[in-house]
Amino acid sequence: MKTLRSLVLYILLPAVVLFVLMTSIRLLMNPLFLTIEYNMPGFPPDAYGFTKDDRLHWANLSLKYLLNDAGISFLGDLRFENGSPVFNERELQHMLDVKILVQQMIRAWMILGVFIFLSGIWAWRGKWLADYWLTLSRAGWAILIVIGLILVGVAIGFSALFTGFHLIFFEGDTWLFLYSDTLIRLFPLRFWQDAFILMGILSALGGVALIWIGKRRFVKTAASQMDG
Repeated sequence: MKTLRSLVLYILLPAVVLFVLMTSIRLLMNPLFLTIEYNMPGFPPDAYGFTKDDRLHWANLSLKYLLNDAGISFLGDLRFENGSPVFNERELQHMLDVKILVQQMIRAWMILGVFIFLSGIWAWRGKWLADYWLTLSRAGWAILIVIGLILVGVAIGFSALFTGFHLIFFEGDTWLFLYSDTLIRLFPLRFWQDAFILMGILSALGGVALIWIGKRRFVKTAASQMDG
């Protein structure tokens, strides 16, 4: 049983790190973020004619597709006023790939959440709650390290970081588009740079919270166990 407990604690730290990162990403997959981002000072206008309202309309539909159970026809059937498709075949293929990745991430996020919760219940029942809180505190520090590295990458060369991300998570070059393509017009590089930065800020706040709460609960629980 002690070996199993050690294994759970070993897995718990990276599980918490991933859970916090995924939580930050999931929070950004929200129409509110789109509204805030398109209204940010200095956000580049679309050189091909999309207004802010146009961007919000098509971007919200793109986000809705990623989170619903609809097939690619949800986007494939979209048309501009002149009857031309909103997304070309290359864009549709990439959005399908992105949807698969997003749905997998959401499932993994929920599994990690359940694992973290059940580990806490077991730690409480098994009287090793102090170790549980200490691991969460250490996970907070690990999150700050990871986020620090990501933000350094953003500062040094976001294009390289962005390219590396796509090479890791997507096969081929279906994620490369013309500047005139809808996906680039809706989500220029500035959009993703801001998203990475905000994801880092949200994750860092989660890390700080884990450090503070985990350490306080560890000290209190350890003292309680010693008294018992």
